[in-house]
Amino acid sequence: MRVFVTGASGHIGSALVPELIENGHEVVGLARSDRSAAALEAAGAKVRRGDLDDLDGLREAAAAADGVVHLAFKHEAMRSGDYLSAIADDLKAIEAMGAGLEGSGKPFVGTGGTLMLALSGITGRAGTEQDVVTGGPRVDAENTVSGFAQRGIRSSLIRLSPVVHSSLDHHGFLHALIGIARDTGVSAYLGGGANRWPAVHTLDAARLYRLALESAPPGTRLHGVADEGVPFKNIAEVIGRHLDLPVTGIDPQDAAHFGFLANFAGLDNWTSNTRTRELLGWEPTHEGLLDDLAYGHYFDNVTA
Repeated sequence: MRVFVTGASGHIGSALVPELIENGHEVVGLARSDRSAAALEAAGAKVRRGDLDDLDGLREAAAAADGVVHLAFKHEAMRSGDYLSAIADDLKAIEAMGAGLEGSGKPFVGTGGTLMLALSGITGRAGTEQDVVTGGPRVDAENTVSGFAQRGIRSSLIRLSPVVHSSLDHHGFLHALIGIARDTGVSAYLGGGANRWPAVHTLDAARLYRLALESAPPGTRLHGVADEGVPFKNIAEVIGRHLDLPVTGIDPQDAAHFGFLANFAGLDNWTSNTRTRELLGWEPTHEGLLDDLAYGHYFDNVTA
């Protein structure tokens, strides 16, 4: 299968490209820069220059492919506070690629997040793949991808854990939490820190994307979740131990301590992966979040 991948040189993309190639697929990766293009070529992929603002180019690339995996997102805009603009641009890019695939029966694998389930008010139980949120930031993109199934596209959507971890992760939420702890002199959690975040290893996530591309039924929602819920306090404790900083709970009213993560740090995002495993035969095999953190590689080059 000739697969067009956005975000192909990024965190998950850097694991997905070899995963696809090793399993007999040809990859065409979207690259914004010479550096990204060189990395893709070195990995054995072909390069299409462009970005998420090149809607005509995205439409053409999707139409020329046998399938699409959409990983790219304007993370820089999100971190700088322009989250709504990044969300709007992501939706436009998805719609453009959908237009290129419409009526073809080809697969499109999109990306969402499990945190949206917690923000929707699901409490007291694990969020499941069957849970659907009617609308909201990034949810509109998720529902658009699901709706592609009605337009002759074998679409699926992977809700990623807020923490996708491995030595390939250089800018994710863990790095933000570590940077915040260093800057403030304390590894913190909100309230009692019992709220849970799911997590998944990068290589397990990459395999899930490949399986979804190959066989996920149209309109499927999947969960990129291995650890279904790690208490936030436990994450803070490992960070504090490695940085030799005090670990303490802070009042939820002081959530601004976490910067752009203020709206997420206190969420209880307990999330099930049962249907994903049953549907695709996907079984996470790599180390869990706390074991990966304990290795120490996250603390070798700390970035906020």
